[in-house]
Amino acid sequence: MTGSTVIDGTMIAASVVENVKTAAAALETEHGVKTGLAVIIVGDDPASHTYVAAKSRVARECGFASVQHTLCADTTQDELAALVETLNSDPHIHGILVQLPLPKHLNSERIIQSISAEKDVDGLGVVNAGKLAIGDTKTGLVSCTPAGAMVLVRRIHGADLSGLRAVVIGRSNLFGKPMAQLLLGANATVTMAHSRTRNLADVCPEADILVAAVGRPEMVKGNWVKEGATVIDVGINRIEAAERGEGKTRLVGDVCFNEVAEVAAAITPVPGGVGPMTIAMLMANTVTASYRSVGRDFENTGL
Repeated sequence: MTGSTVIDGTMIAASVVENVKTAAAALETEHGVKTGLAVIIVGDDPASHTYVAAKSRVARECGFASVQHTLCADTTQDELAALVETLNSDPHIHGILVQLPLPKHLNSERIIQSISAEKDVDGLGVVNAGKLAIGDTKTGLVSCTPAGAMVLVRRIHGADLSGLRAVVIGRSNLFGKPMAQLLLGANATVTMAHSRTRNLADVCPEADILVAAVGRPEMVKGNWVKEGATVIDVGINRIEAAERGEGKTRLVGDVCFNEVAEVAAAITPVPGGVGPMTIAMLMANTVTASYRSVGRDFENTGL
């Protein structure tokens, strides 16, 4: 079908997890510190519970002390805030993750910003976002999905992106902005495109590295992509799949894979591309935080 290299995020994520597992074991042996990750989930959203179960499973695989706090849907803002504060002051917990979305009556932003910056392993707090904005990946914690996408970019292009042009489609605080900062930090020349960008189809072919994170199924077509480009597809969209039978669906990215794979030199699939990297980088951030708690550095893979 294609001459493109299909970037195997599942395999690369497994190598990151193996690295984290080795690092966590070394920290426990040398300092008696077992890496601790606390996950908070509020309510009974099935997708959230599936995600949390996956995160907890990988945390245990890494040898972490994995603690899950499952709260009822009518938990109050004050109750949730008190739990976060307790975890902030617990020396055995190095990472705190609040599974989003929270029930509508809760102020998610206030909760996220109340997590100690040193334990903000999702990298969503303003302190860690600010550190990334000034190029500090040594003392901050980087948001997991862009961190994972950056690992994939570096597997193709190496650590120095000097002379390469990158286009990021999407300007969200969760992904687009931190991804652009990581690319800039690696010396790429970066264009941020978004829903208000004029002639988007003309902007994208400038990119040696094209990153799509807009949440629109198969929006990026083959003629949007420069020949030989690296394409990182962050989208996860469920669409109807009549060919599989009535009512069936399938997952696709923001990139029309079959078209783009004919043009690109390397491309991430959906599923199996960026997705697995998100949990892997959550684990990397958590062991980074545990190392810092004893005054040591852990070299976070790929950043």
